Amino acid sequence: MQNSFNIVLLTPQIPNNTGNIGRLCVATNAILHLIEPLGFELSDKYLKRAGLDYWKHLEYYTYPSLEDFYKKHPDSIITYFSARAENSFWDHQFKQNQFLFFGREADGLPQEFRENLPKEKLVKIPFEGKVRSFNLANAVSIALFEALRQNNENR
Repeated sequence: MQNSFNIVLLTPQIPNNTGNIGRLCVATNAILHLIEPLGFELSDKYLKRAGLDYWKHLEYYTYPSLEDFYKKHPDSIITYFSARAENSFWDHQFKQNQFLFFGREADGLPQEFRENLPKEKLVKIPFEGKVRSFNLANAVSIALFEALRQNNENR
């Protein structure tokens, strides 16, 4: 089974979320990319608990900085997710091997970072109700499965 998508977490803070996202990546054959600083150690018991015994099957990479990530993936197709974006991800076309990029749990992608992105590369998962955003692991799940659906990835 070939890898189909890449999940990027910019400075994640909560080990349980990253563990759950790691488990999701194993289940969907996606690759996880973690941009430091992380709010936990990769050996953290909560990370391992959330990822269960699947973590050893996960293909993942860490990067000391955002600049290092971009240097290693200069020609990659990247879609950025933010609750503050204008465009809905329902209207976005996802391509195989694409990178789905997410910000931190507490505050998402930094404002100055978002302002420098082309609007067509910045999307949101629309929702109604009195919440500011989705939990990071839930948002990654929603986005990844829509990308898989669009690319007819029957698993």
